[in-house]
Amino acid sequence: MADWRSGLMRGHRLPPVLATFALGAAGGLAGWAAGLPLGVLLGAMISVALAATARVHLFGALPGVPPHWRYALIPIIGVSIGGSFPADFIAQALHWWPTMLAVLAFVPLAHWASYHIYRRLGRIDPPTAFFAAMPGGFIEALDMGEKQGAEMQMLVMLQFLRLILCIVLVPMSFSLVTGHAVGSGSGVTLPGARLPLGWHDGLILLGAGVIGYLGAQRLNFPAAVLSGPLLLSALAHASGLTQATPPAWMIVVTQWVVGTTLGTRFAGLELRRLWLAIRLSTVAIAASMLIAMAIAIALSGPVKEPASAVILAFAPGGISEMALVAISLQLSAVYVTLHHLVRIVLAVLVARAGLRFLPAHEGAPR
Repeated sequence: MADWRSGLMRGHRLPPVLATFALGAAGGLAGWAAGLPLGVLLGAMISVALAATARVHLFGALPGVPPHWRYALIPIIGVSIGGSFPADFIAQALHWWPTMLAVLAFVPLAHWASYHIYRRLGRIDPPTAFFAAMPGGFIEALDMGEKQGAEMQMLVMLQFLRLILCIVLVPMSFSLVTGHAVGSGSGVTLPGARLPLGWHDGLILLGAGVIGYLGAQRLNFPAAVLSGPLLLSALAHASGLTQATPPAWMIVVTQWVVGTTLGTRFAGLELRRLWLAIRLSTVAIAASMLIAMAIAIALSGPVKEPASAVILAFAPGGISEMALVAISLQLSAVYVTLHHLVRIVLAVLVARAGLRFLPAHEGAPR
């Protein structure tokens, strides 16, 4: 029993964890009431991040939750997206090849632009700048960067801020342009979420989430926690086993847990270095989004998707969070997610191929 509990908590005590989630819930409710885009996620993340940065202690500890807890809920997003696969998916996907090919150009171009921004504006050392510039593959970037002698705290901040700032800036930009709420405040849900969820449907969706995740992880799928449940859910819906999707409240709970977990990443960071990382990340993301906008203007017509969907498909943010934005905007979450899966795989391949061109650095292994 003790081993099971220690594995679940991974060095965290229960009172601070519960207090952190309570703080995240308060922030999420405030974000939802204020009409923020992805209000529950952003509100939870901001409230916890502010407390963590200010070094506020909750029951004797900084805000913190076991990071793996969020992975228990991410499959809900995958199952939801799988339930939104249209009946004419194959016919639609045949039109997507221009933007799928564009990912091949976007990833190295965004990587190159971000690298030079970090090097020239921030004077970041080459290994740190190179792996921080990867427009996907958070875990792989940290692993390769550590082996090449990167400054790990700055690398973690820049990669993490890539995800965070996309979550903040992309939905806010859509809200400003469209004039409509984005996220939990929008009132938009997937059609299947309105269907009664019987025990039969519940078991099928649960199986798609659990078996899909474990199977994809074993097969080394990219973003296995999302892609596996998505694939099995799509098969279950296409075969007629169920038409239901997880209810809307599950998506809201997922936003709360994900936002709270992301906010805890700011605990213990040095403010001076954090502000530098924020400035650099903002410029790098702006550069990537300008490239995405150019692709959207050129290719939204041929792929028969709105420009907003194409922009979202190329935004270098977290795949789960960008999928939530797609769902809330009633865009094709399938289109967006498939492009992000390709982006993540390609970002890792491009980084590995580019190692030979990385300038020598005193911290790198000889």
